[in-house]
Amino acid sequence: MRCSLIALGLVVTAGCASAGARTTAAARLAAPPPAAAQDTTGIAPQYPSTYKRHANPPVLIRNATIMTAAGQEIQGGSILFRDGRIVAVGTSVAAPSDATVVDGTGKWVTPGVIDTHSHIGVYAAPGTFAESDGNEATTPVTAEVWAEHSFWPQDPQIPLAIAGGVTTIQALPGSANLIGGRSAILKLVPARITQEMKFPGAHYGLKMACGENPKRVYGQRGGPSTRMGNMAGYRAAFIAAQDYRRRWDKWNKDHQGDPPERNLRNETLAEVLRGNIYVHNHCYRADEMMQMLDLAHEFGFKIRSFHHAVEAYKIADALAREGTAVSIWSDWWGFKEEAMDGIYENAALVQQAGGRVVIHSDDASGIQRLNQEAAKAMYHGRRAGIPITRDQAVRWFTANPAWALGLDSLVGTLEPGKMADVVLWSADPLSVYAQAVQVYNDGWLVYDRHDPAHQPKTDFTLGQP
Repeated sequence: MRCSLIALGLVVTAGCASAGARTTAAARLAAPPPAAAQDTTGIAPQYPSTYKRHANPPVLIRNATIMTAAGQEIQGGSILFRDGRIVAVGTSVAAPSDATVVDGTGKWVTPGVIDTHSHIGVYAAPGTFAESDGNEATTPVTAEVWAEHSFWPQDPQIPLAIAGGVTTIQALPGSANLIGGRSAILKLVPARITQEMKFPGAHYGLKMACGENPKRVYGQRGGPSTRMGNMAGYRAAFIAAQDYRRRWDKWNKDHQGDPPERNLRNETLAEVLRGNIYVHNHCYRADEMMQMLDLAHEFGFKIRSFHHAVEAYKIADALAREGTAVSIWSDWWGFKEEAMDGIYENAALVQQAGGRVVIHSDDASGIQRLNQEAAKAMYHGRRAGIPITRDQAVRWFTANPAWALGLDSLVGTLEPGKMADVVLWSADPLSVYAQAVQVYNDGWLVYDRHDPAHQPKTDFTLGQP
């Protein structure tokens, strides 16, 4: 959503388990992460992840309330993980001799929090012109840019998000452009360079935006200046990408003559057409979301998630039918004309219709309390007579965003074989009183509220109280 003006010049930032222990899924334990797809040129993936799991002794959290996000809330439960993977979840889990045992009495456990819409790193603190790197607002279509090339691993907002239980984010370009560029899917761990944070094998996302932002930014700069201009811009971009894909497909098949000239913009869009890059679409109004679905049908791709989507409740049946998620806020709207018709029951109505709800932040403060945002949306629904369950609400900030990023086989639920992204909470996470006590990322204790040795800091904050 980011729509701010920064002093010293006008800077567009329009970016806005069973009762007993479960120890099966040995195949999943051994499975590698999904392979990154090659692009249409057939060359190897560029800027590959160099992420490596941090070593950590086995951990057993026992006697806690475990919210698996897979249909169970286990009272007096235990969870065991080692070598970065969950080994067992249940009420009777034995601790290996080399395990660190954590007393979870009076505490809760959930999967790690996942935010599908973050601008930390690309709009880094302290928020001056120097850190404003989220929008390449030079032309309406910039599919060639990648958020990872703007992401600053020393952003002091990152440790704050970790302290809120966040283990994975999608760092997105802003929403100034019709097509803003590729996202970066990142493990939220301290790192020197972005590649050390990149989630191995994760699909790239493509940020698209409709509505007011592109026509406001470009209306006096050659367009688009209208919503019909927006649609024409998307169509022209994908027509060019179709032609680019055909030429590369032909050359890859017969290798006759010189290969076609590479075009970074069309490479990204061709991968969308191939289904290898997931579309994440900033869109508020119901009618525009339906138009974007028509656009996707025209060119044969899927929209993985609409972001912000304050009018999703008006087309909840269509979104469920399309299999398109909505990444939304619990109660944030009214800040511009296209965001006026929000309601508190948006998430609940989409859930009731069989859709996939994701609670996102689009905000460096909101990312620190996505659990509370999900709780608000749950209670808004219940007050309207929609029986949202606690498991569904937890899924809104764990399992469902994992699906939206294509990572649901690896993270998002507490099941044997899944990556050990685990949060220990001081209280019921669907409560304003809950704080993340411990955060494990890939089985590594990245944050401990009571141990300064496990409270990451960036170079920017060194020496500050």
